[in-house]
Amino acid sequence: MPAGPESDDLATLRAAIDGVDDQILALLDRRAEVVREVGRRKRERREAFHVPQRERAVLQRLTAAANGAFPREAVRPVFREIMSACLSLESPLVVSYPGPEATFSHLAGKTRFGLSALYRPAASLGEVFREVGRGADYGVVPVEEASEGLVTHALDHFIDSDLLIVGEIVIEAAHALLTHTGATTGVERVFAHPVAAARCAAGLVEAVGGAAMVAAPSAAGAAAMARDDVHAAALAPALAAELFDLVVAKPRLDDGPVDVARFLLLGRQPPRPTGDDATSLLIGLDDKPGRLGEVLNRLGAAGLNLRRIASRPTDRRGLRDLFFLDLDGHQDDPGCRAALDGLGAGLPLLKVLGSYPRDRVGEERQS
Repeated sequence: MPAGPESDDLATLRAAIDGVDDQILALLDRRAEVVREVGRRKRERREAFHVPQRERAVLQRLTAAANGAFPREAVRPVFREIMSACLSLESPLVVSYPGPEATFSHLAGKTRFGLSALYRPAASLGEVFREVGRGADYGVVPVEEASEGLVTHALDHFIDSDLLIVGEIVIEAAHALLTHTGATTGVERVFAHPVAAARCAAGLVEAVGGAAMVAAPSAAGAAAMARDDVHAAALAPALAAELFDLVVAKPRLDDGPVDVARFLLLGRQPPRPTGDDATSLLIGLDDKPGRLGEVLNRLGAAGLNLRRIASRPTDRRGLRDLFFLDLDGHQDDPGCRAALDGLGAGLPLLKVLGSYPRDRVGEERQS
């Protein structure tokens, strides 16, 4: 088309965008320079590089200040990546998670720490605990899926571990359809884990009704198999597209309501109270009748709200059952502390696993 007033106006606007982008890049460079200086001073003082409460306060301040044309919901992920990249200049965070790559545990870690952290897949949940004990900064452990409930076998590893729960991550556990081009035309096969395929049966029929379903051992396996087959698609978290050179064709194929997953963040340093915290407990009970009712009655009498409870049979230390409890509040709150001290005097096992900020952002994301 010949040039005219409208195309000249568009060129002017694009030039203005380029100018703003150049300013943003210059400011990012300036931010990185300041972060390098912060890192130098922290090394001199032997202080921790990652300060979660400072990071949380910055994100909350910026989100609250977003009252202009830029979408408020985009402020947090944009600055999460900026902070992740800048932190890598000081000392990259090392995050362990139960592998392989492209699992929801991997996605949860990236949601919390951004793309610039170093993510190490572990062979098992127990290996995640060991990796953090050997020096990884954090571990991501799945504990709850909306469709399947609490992942109770994670409880076994807390009995002997000195690690703390220092946070929680709540994400939407959505399965995407990944193809080579971002289109569904020409797709003859879909690689998928059988459980994921069952959850997305109706969505798959609508998107690629004539394609054959091929079982894969995992979401990562599905994406790897599809990467090597130009006529195939994969059913996996959208994150797998980045890792296996694929494109998201359909961002969510899950049938029914949004499914969510909750993960616990393992660490060594307890976070400071925020005023909106949760406390997780591990309780071991013997065969004495009424033990669990006694525990719940005491918590209720202390005014403590029980968020979740899960049980798992065990033969450890002469116990019959392990119970994992989430309470509203911080263990240092006077009422909570008094209740826990009273419980601890009469139970075979009571272990406070940690008090940590609630993930309100994740809860809002999935609501």
